[in-house]
Amino acid sequence: MADKSNAARIKEFATKNSMTIALVAVFLLFCFLTGGRLLYAQNMSNLLLQNGYVLVMACGMLLCILTGGNIDLSVGSVICLTGGLAAVLVTNMGWNAYVAIAVCLLVGLLVGVWQGYWIGYVRIPPFITTLAGMFVFRGIGRLILDSKTVPIKDKAFTNLFTSYINIPGLDVISTRANPVDNPHIWSPLVIGAIAVLIIFVMIARSRANKARNGYPQNSALVDYGKAAIVSALIMWYCDKLSKYKGISVMLVWVLAVCLLYYFITSRTSFGRYFYAVGGNEKATRLSGINTNKVYFMAYANMGLLAGLCGLLCLARVGSVSGQTGSSFEMDAIASCFIGGASAYGGVGTIGGVVIGALLLGVLNMGMSIIGITDSWQYVVKGGVLLVAVIFDVVSSRKSGK
Repeated sequence: MADKSNAARIKEFATKNSMTIALVAVFLLFCFLTGGRLLYAQNMSNLLLQNGYVLVMACGMLLCILTGGNIDLSVGSVICLTGGLAAVLVTNMGWNAYVAIAVCLLVGLLVGVWQGYWIGYVRIPPFITTLAGMFVFRGIGRLILDSKTVPIKDKAFTNLFTSYINIPGLDVISTRANPVDNPHIWSPLVIGAIAVLIIFVMIARSRANKARNGYPQNSALVDYGKAAIVSALIMWYCDKLSKYKGISVMLVWVLAVCLLYYFITSRTSFGRYFYAVGGNEKATRLSGINTNKVYFMAYANMGLLAGLCGLLCLARVGSVSGQTGSSFEMDAIASCFIGGASAYGGVGTIGGVVIGALLLGVLNMGMSIIGITDSWQYVVKGGVLLVAVIFDVVSSRKSGK
């Protein structure tokens, strides 16, 4: 009986953490295949920066998927629209960078409100609404750009998204073209240590609150063991950042968005509405929740985040063209489904989205390092997505959902 119990626990753990296990396996595989080049400080720094837009978009896409497996096909086009608008306003028209950023975020939000109205209140299917938006907003973006590639050179704009944090007296930034293994960037280690301290304080407070209220909880070994593993990974990654250029401001943007949406989806009643609608919309409506508003907010939010992604992409690449953002929506959708979001809605977490995006990022970077062509990269990513969805469908059937 004990053996069966242990086997059941192992199976349950493997099922719940299947994508995390897959991420670790893929990461170790490419470390081996690349001869350790994947672990270079510059590659580890770029891993999150190159996939920052995916993480930001996926946080918004998750809310759409939670409402019933719905998606937003227009986000790549909105990125082209807002990024192109920012480039034209700042470069061609000489606008103040901060005013242009505010205008572009507002435009992204208005796009989301427009689509959210038709989806939430008129009940046009999300697929049709956002498919139309994909064409319309791509066309508007190209009209704004006049079918040209427009660069961005304004320092105030680029520094807000692509600069690196430098603490005076603590960091000495290298002036070399490739500042690899720079021993003078200490701020990532300091910030990482503060993050680790916060994690352990939160674990201790959570355990104390549960004990005071008589709630069941894991053993101290389990809780602090998980915290120790997460802390070790944080310090390892911060050590890699300290050997390159330090912590990028773009990384701060991405972490802020992920933490905000983690809080919304897991700690607020508003966030739980999305799960409720995806689980059973009729029952949710009968319980007094305005389901139309939930749909509206999901797509209005997606438009705002797509606007932010347009600015992030513009700052990182340094220019925008009519092709900017092409297929970006597919990366966001794939990150959600690979990270455990259900194709039927009602299931998914921000943590899973992060794992899914990182898995795609490791695949992209690893295959690029070993010289696999773009064509085969699409094949591999498509296969991974199909396997993740098959796993979700099979698991749902076995559980009787």
